[in-house]
Amino acid sequence: MNNIVTCSSLDEVRSNIDAIDQKIVNLIAQRGGFVMQAARFKKTTEDVKAPQRVEQVISKVRALAVESAANPDVTEAVYRAMIAAFINAELVEHSSLASKTVKS
Repeated sequence: MNNIVTCSSLDEVRSNIDAIDQKIVNLIAQRGGFVMQAARFKKTTEDVKAPQRVEQVISKVRALAVESAANPDVTEAVYRAMIAAFINAELVEHSSLASKTVKS
C-alpha cells in the first residue's frame, strides 16, 4: 500500500509532502467534525476522555501502520497528540452543550 514516488530533487520531495499535508489536514477536519458530534452523545467528561477507547484506537492504528509499512511508533505518537488535542476540543464542546441543556 506504500506508493512512494522516487523523487529527483528536494523541490519534488517537498511538493509531494505539501500535497500529502493538504490531504491530511482535510482528513483532520473531517475527523474533527465527527469528534464534535460525539460530544452530544457523551454524558460525562469521563465519557469524553474514554481512556479505553483511546487505547483501542492506538492499537488499531499501530496495526494499520504495520500493514501500510509506516513506522508504528511515529504513527502512535502522532495519534496520541491528535487524540489529546481532540479530547481537549471535545471537552469544551461537551461543556458548552451541557450548559445549554441546564439553561433550557
